[in-house]
Amino acid sequence: MPEEIIGQISIEGDTAIITFNKCNVSNIEDISTAGENIAVFIDEKQPKKVIFDFKEVKFFSSNVLGLLLETRARVESYNGAVYISSINPQLHRVFKITNLDQIFKFFPDAESAVKA
Repeated sequence: MPEEIIGQISIEGDTAIITFNKCNVSNIEDISTAGENIAVFIDEKQPKKVIFDFKEVKFFSSNVLGLLLETRARVESYNGAVYISSINPQLHRVFKITNLDQIFKFFPDAESAVKA
């Protein structure tokens, strides 16, 4: 049975904040389940801004990049955006290597992403 890798999905106004509760986000089943839960949430609430808070994450698999891209496509269908917050430098390097740093905006913490 998949573990829940999403600690919390909260909404502040038109902004959704998705917080990971695991330091290692790599299990395919867990990521798939999280993706399904996030999709349902986004379809219901349609937030203009979705912030993925990586504060607790020390490692993630490439499947997380897929989850982020799927979420981005979903929210862009109604002119929303996906932001990344609290990501450590080693993980940020993955975004640079894959050129995904060109399509996501990064913030030092969730609070500054909410204000953006």
